[in-house]
Amino acid sequence: MNRIFAYLIIGAMILGVLVGWGVNQYLSADQAAAAATNLSLITDVFLRLIKMIIAPLVFTTLVAGIAHMEDAASVGRIGVKTMTWFIGASVVSLLLGLVMVQLLQPGAGMHLPQAALATAPAASTDAFSLHGFVTHLVPTSIFDAMAKNEILQIVVFSLFVGTAVAALDDKAPAVLNLVEQAASIMLKVTEFVMKLAPLAIFAALASTIATQGLEMLAVYAQFVLGFYGSMALLWGLLFLAAAAVLGRRVLPLFKVIRTPALLAFSTASSEAAYPRILDALPTVGVRRRIVSFVLPLGYSFNLDGSMLYCTFATMFIMQAHGVHLSVSQQVFMLLLLMVTSKGIAGIPRASLVVIMATLTYFGLPEAWIAIVLGVDHLLDMGRSATNVVGNSVAAAVVAKWEGELDDIPEGGSDAPQVATA
Repeated sequence: MNRIFAYLIIGAMILGVLVGWGVNQYLSADQAAAAATNLSLITDVFLRLIKMIIAPLVFTTLVAGIAHMEDAASVGRIGVKTMTWFIGASVVSLLLGLVMVQLLQPGAGMHLPQAALATAPAASTDAFSLHGFVTHLVPTSIFDAMAKNEILQIVVFSLFVGTAVAALDDKAPAVLNLVEQAASIMLKVTEFVMKLAPLAIFAALASTIATQGLEMLAVYAQFVLGFYGSMALLWGLLFLAAAAVLGRRVLPLFKVIRTPALLAFSTASSEAAYPRILDALPTVGVRRRIVSFVLPLGYSFNLDGSMLYCTFATMFIMQAHGVHLSVSQQVFMLLLLMVTSKGIAGIPRASLVVIMATLTYFGLPEAWIAIVLGVDHLLDMGRSATNVVGNSVAAAVVAKWEGELDDIPEGGSDAPQVATA
C-alpha cells in the first residue's frame, strides 16, 4: 500500500508539471491565472482539512504521550540525560536548518505576487516581545485556543493535563483510555485526509507552474537539493557526536540501523521503522530497557530531521514571498518550532501542521505552504530516515552514559532482525 501511494505521489507530481506547463504555454495570462485559481481550490480544501484536525490531534496525542512518561520520574537520572540529549539535538537541528537556508537562499528571487501582503505583519515586532511571547503561551480558554488553532497554547494546556494524569496514583484510567481512543480516532482521520495528498500535490504543482512557468522547477530543485545537503551535514554531525561518545562502537551502530532507516525512507514514516529499531539496537549491545525507555520519548521529543525541515521550509516560504525576519524574530521562531514540533511524531506530514502553525503565529497566510506541498513527499522520506538515525544514536549514547552498553553479542549487527508484533 505504501508503495502504491508513493507511485501515486510521483504520478501526481509528473501530471501536475505537465498540466501546469500546458496551461502556461497554450492559454493567455488571464486564462492561466483563472485555471490556476480553479486548481488551487483542491489545495485549499486539503489545507482546510489539515486545519480541521490540528487542535484535537495535537491535544490528544500529546496528552496520551505525556501521561505514559511516569518512567521519566522513576528512572530520574536516565530521564534527565535523555532529555538533555534531545534538547541539544533539537537546537542543533533547528539552527542548522536556519543557517543553511540563509546561506543557500533557495527561495530568494521568486517574488511571488502575494509578497506585498506580508510586508506589514513581518515588519512589526510588537507581537514578538518577550512579554508578548510569554503571555501568549498561556491560554485564557482552551476552547478559544482550539477554535483559533493556537497550537502553542494547546501544547501548554496539554502539558498540564498530561502531567496531571501521570501524577495521579491510578493514572485516571477512564480519562487516559478516552484520550488514547480519541488520539487513535484522530490519527485515523488524519490518515483519511492524507489519502487526498496526491490530488493536492497535483493541484499545487499545476497551479504554481501555470502562472510561474517551468522556471519554477529550478527553484524546487534548488530547494530539494539544499535540504538534502543540509540533512547530510546533520547526519555527519550525528555520526561525529556518536563517535565522540561511543568510539569504535559507532560503526556497528550505523550498520545495524541501515535497514530501519531505509524502511523509514521508502515509506516516508519513521513509525514504520519502530519495531525494527527495537530489535536492532540490542544486537549492538544497547540494553532493551534503555531502548524501550528512550525510543518512545524520542518519537515525541527528538525529531531531528523534521525540525531541520521546519526551519528550512518555513524560511524558504518567507524568502519566496519576500518576507524578512529580524534576528529576534528568528530566535522566537526557533523557540516556537522547538515547542510545537513535540508530541506529533507518527502523524503523516506532521511538519506541514507545524509550519502552518508557525506561519499563523507570524500573521502570514497559511495558504503559502502550498508552494512546498508539491515536493513535500520527497523531503518527508529524508526527514523520516533522519528521525530514525537520531533516535537510534540517542538510545546508544544514553546507554553508554549509564554504563548499560553491553558487548556486542555473538553475530552482532549481522544477526537476523525480526520485527516484533
